[in-house]
This record gives sequence, structure tokens and C-alpha cells, in this order.
Amino acid sequence: MSALLEQFSAWYLSALSQGGYWLIGALMALESTIVPIPSETIVPPAAYLARTHGDLSVAGVVLAATLGSWVGASVMYWGARWLGRPLVMRLAPYVGLSVSKIELAERWSAHYGWAGVFFSRLLPVIRHLIGIPGGILRMDFRWYSAWTLAGSLLWCSVLAWLGATVGDHPELLKGSLHRFLLLVLAVAAVLGALFYVFVQRPAARASR
Repeated sequence: MSALLEQFSAWYLSALSQGGYWLIGALMALESTIVPIPSETIVPPAAYLARTHGDLSVAGVVLAATLGSWVGASVMYWGARWLGRPLVMRLAPYVGLSVSKIELAERWSAHYGWAGVFFSRLLPVIRHLIGIPGGILRMDFRWYSAWTLAGSLLWCSVLAWLGATVGDHPELLKGSLHRFLLLVLAVAAVLGALFYVFVQRPAARASR
């Protein structure tokens, strides 16, 4: 997996100058579906290049990533709404989705409602799946879109800040790299803790 991510990162950095905002948006749309592309490999490098090369702007990167996330989340919503729960559950294993994870997203959605749509954009695993229960439950698409955009904007802004910070302080890529890595690891640890507290524990209680 790490080798694949390295290959993807190398291709992405070389293609970004040509693809620009459209490439960022397209990859973030895929990231919000069932395609396993971490947003952490899309937004920070783009923000870094925006800060150091000037062909893109950090605000433009955030906007493109946010809109791309919404597009992908909308595809998940309408796909699940059109197919319906029985067919979604039947087809899930064939497209790399675990039924247990979909059920987890359903319990999360039922427990937190619209707030769950917002916070799902900040959490691993549930971020990619929240559109499925949203579509199955036929949530109001206007509110689903609003909360998806709000959560995606916050998440993409955090990632862009990380990339821009490295661009503003190139020493982070030299002798002080370990400090930046510690910051990234701290953010990952916080997200992991949030995932456990607000997703796994409530879902486990709801399944009893």
C-alpha cells in the first residue's frame, strides 16, 4: 500500500501543474466514494505547491477540494437512494464495501442526524460511507449538501493549512521535519480518538 501511495504521489505532483483545480476536484470526488485515495495525499501537496510556486492559490485548492468532495458524496447519496437498501447490501461486497461498515454508517446517521453528516467529513471510514445511509433514508438532499459542504470545507481547510505551513517554513522539510511529522501524527491521533468515541462506541451500544 505504501508503495502505491508513493507512486500515486509522484504521478500527482507531476500532473498537478497541468490538471490544476480540475485534477484536485476530480481526485477528491473519487476520495468521497469507494475509491481508497486518502485526502491527505491530495490537498496538502497542492497547498504546498500553491504556496511555493504560485500557479495555484491555497483558497482555490480548498474550494476545488471541497466541491470535489461534495460531488463524490452526492454520487454516493443518489446511488444509494436509487438502488435502495436491499440492493446496496447485496452489491456492497462486489465493489469493495463491507456490509458491517455500511451498517456502522447507518447507526451513526440514525444517532447523530444532520450533525453526523457534518462530522463524518472529519472522520476516517465514515467519511466515505455517510452518503449511503443518507440516500437510503432519503434525507433532504439540500440539507445533506449543506452539511457535507460545511464539513468538507473545514476538513480541506485543515489539510491545506498543513501543506501551506510547510510551504511557508521550508525548514520543516529539512532538519525539523520530525516536528512536522509529529504534528501530522497528533492530528491523526485526534481523528482516531474522535472516530472511536463518536462512531465506534455509539454504534456498538446501538447494536446491543
